[in-house]
Amino acid sequence: MPEFADVFPRAWVEFPDPTDGEQVIRADLTWLTSRWTCIYGRGCRGIDRSVPDAGCCVHGAHFADKADEKRVRRWVERLTPEDWELIPQERPVRNRDWLEKDEEGARKTRVVDGACVFQNSPDFAEGAGCALHQLAVRTGESYIDTKPDVCWQLPIRRDFTWVEHNDGEQRLVITITEYTRAMWGAGGHDFDWYCSSDTEAHVADAPVYVSQRPELEALIGEAAYRELAAHCEAHETARTALSVTPVAAAGLCPHPADG
Repeated sequence: MPEFADVFPRAWVEFPDPTDGEQVIRADLTWLTSRWTCIYGRGCRGIDRSVPDAGCCVHGAHFADKADEKRVRRWVERLTPEDWELIPQERPVRNRDWLEKDEEGARKTRVVDGACVFQNSPDFAEGAGCALHQLAVRTGESYIDTKPDVCWQLPIRRDFTWVEHNDGEQRLVITITEYTRAMWGAGGHDFDWYCSSDTEAHVADAPVYVSQRPELEALIGEAAYRELAAHCEAHETARTALSVTPVAAAGLCPHPADG
């Protein structure tokens, strides 16, 4: 089945953040009500066919800010050989064991043999996957806490935009949408495969706004999530009611990869 192009009609909703009247949530209903799900280990082909078991963890994870890096560092110190295939023999783990800078000087996790240093191979005792995710499973913690922000957010994208209104005041617009190929920059075009708009990954029983509730609550807060979920439910109800007339239903912009 095909991977759809990034640009297609989308339905959006905007509403004031219930906890901050100076903020507006702008959400992509087409993406949030889609049936995407992560299929890592269940058919994921990876963005680089030469390291398919690395999924999208090929380039290493760039940190959102210093706080993101500091938080991850605390969890790296708790990794054991049970979690991390490439854990250094010398302890404690040093920054140079897992950190590097890209060509523009931005800090990120190291890349080793074509994948993030925390990417365990299929030969590892616990199987392929992220060491920081394995740590979360082993300790009963949330992977939202243990992994870099970009790792648990993908393929959800959150953007911040300041907008000046006609009263002269500025309001922060927080946009929640699909992290498409194009949003990766020039490199996204070269991916051998990408999941968010591919029919192979749109096989979930529950829509994104339900399956990714912990991630969305972390991104916009619990109160805003509740209102967002209500908008998503109303959108689904409307689309179902119009399903008998395909032209009208198409006006509510279902995700094309849902089939």
